[in-house]
Amino acid sequence: MREYPEIRQYIAGEWLRGTAERRRSVVNPANEETLAEFHEASAADLDRALAAAAKGFIVWRNTAPLKRAEILLTAAQLLRERKDDIARLASLEEGQPFEEGKNYVLRAAEIIEWDANEGRRVYGRIVPSEPSLRMMVTREPIGPVAAFTPWNAPVFTPCRKIGSVLAAGCSLIMKGAEETPASTMAVVQAFIDAGVPPGVLNLVYGNPGDISAQLIASPVIRLVTFTGSIAVGKHLAGLAAREMKPVIMELGGHAPVIVCADADIEGAAQKLAATKFRNSGQACLAPSRFFVERKAYEPFVKAFVKATGQIKVGDAFASGSTMGPLANARRFAAVQELIADATQKGASVACGAKRIGTRGYFFEPTVLIDVPPTAQALSQEPFGPVALINPFDSLDEVIAHANALRYGLAAYVFTRSATTAAKLSSALECGTIGINHTVVSTSGIPFGGVKDSGYGREGGVEGVEGYTIAKTISQMFD
Repeated sequence: MREYPEIRQYIAGEWLRGTAERRRSVVNPANEETLAEFHEASAADLDRALAAAAKGFIVWRNTAPLKRAEILLTAAQLLRERKDDIARLASLEEGQPFEEGKNYVLRAAEIIEWDANEGRRVYGRIVPSEPSLRMMVTREPIGPVAAFTPWNAPVFTPCRKIGSVLAAGCSLIMKGAEETPASTMAVVQAFIDAGVPPGVLNLVYGNPGDISAQLIASPVIRLVTFTGSIAVGKHLAGLAAREMKPVIMELGGHAPVIVCADADIEGAAQKLAATKFRNSGQACLAPSRFFVERKAYEPFVKAFVKATGQIKVGDAFASGSTMGPLANARRFAAVQELIADATQKGASVACGAKRIGTRGYFFEPTVLIDVPPTAQALSQEPFGPVALINPFDSLDEVIAHANALRYGLAAYVFTRSATTAAKLSSALECGTIGINHTVVSTSGIPFGGVKDSGYGREGGVEGVEGYTIAKTISQMFD
């Protein structure tokens, strides 16, 4: 893995070249050079993957949960052993700092380990009834799953889906992100080497519209899971609805941050800046709309700008880099447009807002203050290194601002008051809240959103159970 590998599909236990005529390019965002070109999966390739997933499901659901757990735990160990090679590929493709990328591989391994053990605890129950009647509820794997994963987390998100799907006893066809294929291939290889049977796990790349339409329409697929933008999520949910198929949707976010005057202002600024600009702000749970109680507004802005200035932007493999480039030209252009719109409408630039260099998609960590409500950035997910900071005067006011959008994924609250924390925890419309810290997605807890940010949960007990169905068995005895 010292060189960038040839990009292939994994279908029915074989690494194969795509057979579609159309080709894709993989670009290094640090220098805009082409890493590889590959042929997309054709309709025939997808038909073969569907047939393989159908056969693989029969094999895997009849594999003992203990054996499935052993295989998944072995895969997790292989991920740990290969973290340097896998992180290197992710850094080349997506620009994430190499050291940070290694941590993401380790987090992915933790997810797999949790799921492996949780798969042994997918319990049913006995429902008390008449003496001659036994009523049971069992949980069974729902069937072959179609999974769609994003480019901004090419290791962590695939592992989250693979771990839960396989722990539940289902087979999987995963469409990885075409921008970051090699790192996801390396993840799949770890599962292959761990002993996942052919057909149980399949990986394809190609035209997103063609692949989603064919997979979701197939009677083989029983559930669809997607992580990505709201627009695409709604489209896929519509395709699934026409086929009466359940979905798990982890969609976009525009996370509000509420900093009260009684909070540890310096500590909050340090934590929030580190989280905001991680992965260049390209994360659905990234804090992005900052509301600071007016008494603490100026001190917080000063502390946050200082913490932002400590971020070192550079190549993923450069010593000390803590933020890499934006992942692609689309995000680079979108961030510039949002900043231009906000400043034209009256927002002030506290720091950043400029491109770095002339090669690659490097951009300064940016802080905008006193952002007017008409600015697009306040209603549209920035998905980049842009923090928006405004003051507030009352809890009722800030709750209204925080809940004003159709997003409802994550939120963050900083306060020393238990009463305030309890009120905001109850009032904020989102799936996950961090109180005085920013770690809201780990192996043992469910993660997901409300409103346009999706439904269903990944992680924790809910993450595995989401790929099962409840079957009721009522048996009368003579």
